[in-house]
Amino acid sequence: MHANLNTKQSPPKNSKRYISMSFTNTFQPPPLSQDFKDFLSTLPRKKIFAKEPLYCYHYQGFWYLEGVLEAVISCQEHFQAEDSDVFVASTPKCGTTWLKAIAFALLNRRRHPAASGDHPLLSSNPHDLVPFLEIGLYGSSKALDIASFPSPRLLSTHMPHSSLPESIRSGSKCKILYVARDPKDTFVSAWHFFTRVGVADFTMAEALEQFCEGLNSYGPFWDHFLGYWKQSLENPERVLFLKYEDMKARPAAEVHRVAEFLGCAFSAEEEEGGEVDRILELCSFEGLRGLEVNMKGKLMVGHAENSIFFRRGEVGDWKNHLSPEMAERIDRIVEEKFSESGLCL
Repeated sequence: MHANLNTKQSPPKNSKRYISMSFTNTFQPPPLSQDFKDFLSTLPRKKIFAKEPLYCYHYQGFWYLEGVLEAVISCQEHFQAEDSDVFVASTPKCGTTWLKAIAFALLNRRRHPAASGDHPLLSSNPHDLVPFLEIGLYGSSKALDIASFPSPRLLSTHMPHSSLPESIRSGSKCKILYVARDPKDTFVSAWHFFTRVGVADFTMAEALEQFCEGLNSYGPFWDHFLGYWKQSLENPERVLFLKYEDMKARPAAEVHRVAEFLGCAFSAEEEEGGEVDRILELCSFEGLRGLEVNMKGKLMVGHAENSIFFRRGEVGDWKNHLSPEMAERIDRIVEEKFSESGLCL
């Protein structure tokens, strides 16, 4: 294992690829180009718990699975943001699916009223309507044609802010919605997710060791959170930092915040007509989970079963899974890493 954790690695040439990130009962890592294999050999790596030998690679300060990393680098090299673009960003399992649904409903409510019986959210999973930038566009054998996307283009990403393409970070006026969640609930949700898709072959205690080391895809979580938190303070017109717990406790207020940030605030007529409530009902966790498409369907890119994105969605579910000692360990990390930032989770 390489010891140097250099955060300024240069990506390989010709890194654009088309892979299939397929989640089936057994995880099958996609084939890698020789050029990229050579590049990987220069990076620090660590083996993670999995059914098959699987490694995370350290690149620009964060850990990535090899297939995800190549898609990230390809995205960094090729994607060009537009001023009107909107991105939903997060670490995995922080409420991404829910925020995607809300953002889609808000931005498209003129074309697709929330009360319409043929709303796209009734027949498509939010991940299909708001595809992941690095996986949907640069990491799939069925790469999406971004030229066909209507404006404003609505995309999502798990990339940390410091690893976003330059055109997103500073080359455009695009906007980013970022959602964070109590790391204890994030960890429990991720453990259940990867166990269900067949990647995981480890106990929760073993998974916690990796999580607290920052050794998970797109981790460590504390640097991911802090990167977007800092940007939300320095550029509040471009980055809106949301907390999953606030969205659950005050959904109407948070939806108003999102709408105003995106420049599509509710009109007086919409307020009086109950449009906010209709959007909340359409995008509710329970409502989305109960749709046939989310109970039986699969994603267009990646082929994951839609149902795996709807487990419980409850605040504080970690109490049903973590011992007091496990919870305290995560809390100590949060206190240490966030103590001087002003961020409270």
